[in-house]
Amino acid sequence: MENEIVIHNGTLLTMEQGLPVIKNAFVRIKGDKIAECGPAVPGRNWEGAALIDAGGGIIMPGLVNGHTHTPMSMFRGLADDLPLDVWLHEHIFPAEAREINPESVAKWTAHSCREMLAGGITTCCDGYFLESHAAQAMADAGIRAVAGQGVIDYPAPGVPDPSINIAHAKNFIEKTRALSPRVTPSIFCHSPYTCSKQTLTAGKNLARDNGVLFQIHAAETRAEPGMIKESRGLSVIAYLDSLGILDPDTLLVHCVWLDEKDIEVIAKRGCGVIHCPESNMKLASGVAPVPDMTAAGLTVGLGTDGCASNNDQDMFSEMDTAAKLHKAVRLDPCVMDARTCLKMATIDGATALGLGDVTGSIRPGKAADIIVVDTTGLHMTPMHDPYSGIVYAARASDVLLTMVDGKVRFKR
Repeated sequence: MENEIVIHNGTLLTMEQGLPVIKNAFVRIKGDKIAECGPAVPGRNWEGAALIDAGGGIIMPGLVNGHTHTPMSMFRGLADDLPLDVWLHEHIFPAEAREINPESVAKWTAHSCREMLAGGITTCCDGYFLESHAAQAMADAGIRAVAGQGVIDYPAPGVPDPSINIAHAKNFIEKTRALSPRVTPSIFCHSPYTCSKQTLTAGKNLARDNGVLFQIHAAETRAEPGMIKESRGLSVIAYLDSLGILDPDTLLVHCVWLDEKDIEVIAKRGCGVIHCPESNMKLASGVAPVPDMTAAGLTVGLGTDGCASNNDQDMFSEMDTAAKLHKAVRLDPCVMDARTCLKMATIDGATALGLGDVTGSIRPGKAADIIVVDTTGLHMTPMHDPYSGIVYAARASDVLLTMVDGKVRFKR
């Protein structure tokens, strides 16, 4: 007999169509799935179920961190307030050469997973080298994850010979599929300027043949479009499109330096996009045209990026930053409203990763990836609108409980 859990006495944000707010609600979990949810029924008997009292807090889907590099938590605060090229070439690349090994990747991935689960993140999309060790750590932590094996045309940790990078990635997919149903393998080609045309097409073909997500940093920095234009005669997005890489199973990360035509191409091809506002701000990469993307119908999620360029794995902070950044840049207080930002951090992020039918919202049949957020703090009182409360006031430390696949992975 499957275990039953009932979370009750809270305000429910399902993130389903219409974004309802259900007060005095419950969610019934059977095994690893959501069985039922809705307003409480007076006198209903939950005999046999384990009860979790939400204490009047907010019950909602777990947050989806659409882009991170989990092992890079070991470099948190290592080299801040520096130009991107200095940061990378004088600090991060040398540190990776010294510090990255199977043991450190496993250790610091586990550290990132604890931080994410404590902050209400139930799903992450990762990309790094020695990713099989990261995938094992994520499986052990109990988080849901898309684990991307890093592919680059330079000697890399675990792949000293770049000529075998695709073969190594193929072996990673096969190995990771046997690991855990919560951990999905992926191919992460680093960028259009660190991977050749041949590597990009081979990586995408491998992902396509195996039915897995293809991830790539795209149009992240101001210099990148110029580099691609000079060498390929096309914009970054047009170049990737010319290679046949863009489709609904491709995830484009950052997308800061896009024009209207680029957005039209991404919309036509159906790619998901992940916005990393805090990392983009900290490295002075620029401001992605996210309001234009969403207006064009793109599915845009949110990500923290790695702790080396953000310093935390806090999706509450990321939502707040995304909402305020675009208001300031557009001089429009109505863009990137709280509901839009919370969708980006839940159902839209899950959809961008190809997991929209699995997680990201609360409805019967979906995975029981659920969090409870405390609303009793002074900074959360009064609560006129729970969407605004979550985006503009809540903190990662307000998370009381994090559940993945019906199992409590964090409890404050």
